[in-house]
Order: sequence, then structure tokens, then C-alpha cells
Amino acid sequence: MAPRPPRPTPAPAAPFPAAPQPAAPQPGVPAQPAAPATPVTSGPGGGQPSWAQQVHRLAGAGDDQPVVPWKPPVEDVFQAAARRQASARPAGLGRRLAARFVDSLVLGAVTAVAAVPLGTRALDHVQEKVDAAKLSGRTVTVWILDGTTSVYLGIVVAVLLLAGVLYEALPTAKWGRTLGKKLLGLQVRDIEGHEPPAFGAALRRWLVYSVPGLLAVGLVGVLWGLFDRPWRQCWHDKAAHTFVAG
Repeated sequence: MAPRPPRPTPAPAAPFPAAPQPAAPQPGVPAQPAAPATPVTSGPGGGQPSWAQQVHRLAGAGDDQPVVPWKPPVEDVFQAAARRQASARPAGLGRRLAARFVDSLVLGAVTAVAAVPLGTRALDHVQEKVDAAKLSGRTVTVWILDGTTSVYLGIVVAVLLLAGVLYEALPTAKWGRTLGKKLLGLQVRDIEGHEPPAFGAALRRWLVYSVPGLLAVGLVGVLWGLFDRPWRQCWHDKAAHTFVAG
């Protein structure tokens, strides 16, 4: 038999190419800044922009534009006013009288600080006039209201009205309620805007209530709310174009 030819020896495998090394900086040439790293996703899809970047690009914003944060929508003022008007209901006269009773106690306590000492002086002054009339032995008409007692009375009325402005008119214009109305869950509102009235309307409301009340006519104005429809307005409410919601 003829001898077999020798097998060819396999050539050695070529080594893997080494990773390219960064070129050494040339003297006199400024170094270039490295490109910013782009967030990439992990897994088989590596090398792609991140999910947040893709959404940002699909939204049409460029890479150089910041993402505007979401803000909740602002409530429409006309819809808010319509809701306030729909929720407003005139309060019953019973709760209003209870609130007025609380307010009257507060105003009475403040007015008593001036009324008690001045009232005592007025009584002493009238008693002196009566004693002088008895000693004269003649029939003399003693007037209770004279120059002295009228001054005392004027001071008491001024204190009452000023305390009412500070206690009722100012809080009504600012919050729509006094202490008594807050305890009873009531609020004074304007007929048209259903907001607390302006200071001028609140002051007019207090004066129309207090001045006839001093003349004992205010009771009729308060009871007027029993028959008035639809807002159950008393005289002072009609003067100020307000109603009491509750």
C-alpha cells in the first residue's frame, strides 16, 4: 500500500484585536470635552435612549428645552360663584334671634362699662333736683331729661353705636359674621354676589337695626323677616341689600 500523505498543520488563530486606546494629547492642541453620557436602557435594547427621553422627544420638546411641571387647573371664578349662589339658603328667624341675643349680650356688656357710672350720676342729679323742689315748698316741675342728663345719655348712645361699629359692622364686612352668627353657623351675604357686604353696606345695616331699636320701633323691622320672601329680609337687610344665609 502507498503511504498516506501528511495532514496539513492548522495555522494559529489570530489574536482578538485590542481595544483602541485613546490617543495621547498633542502638545499645543486643546483637549476636546467629552460628550455627555446619554441615559440608556438595560437589557437587549441597550444603547437606546431611556424611556423618559423617548416620551420627552415624542411630546415634541427639544433636548435643550426643560420639561414644564404639571399644574392643577385653576377653579373658574364664575362656576365658583354659581355654586355659592346655589348653596345659599336663607336662615330661619329662630336661629337669627338666637345669634342676635348673643350679640346683644356682648354689646350690652361693653355699653354697661359707660352706662352704669353715668346712669348713677344721672340718678343722683335728678334726686338733687327733687330734694330742692321739696325744700322750696312750691309746686315745681322736675324734668328728668335736662342739660346734664341728656349729655350722659348721649355718651351712652355714642358708646353703644361705636361698639356696634367695631363689633358688628367691621366683622360683617370682613367675614360676614359676628360672634353670635359664627356660633349659630350663619353668615351675612350680599344679595347679588353672595359675598360678605362692603363696609358701607355693613355700617348701614347696623345703623338701620340699632337706631330704630333704641326707639322701640326696631321690633317691627325684625319681625318683618317672618313674612318676607324669598330672602326673609328684615328692615336692616333690605337697607343693605343683604340676607342671612344658614
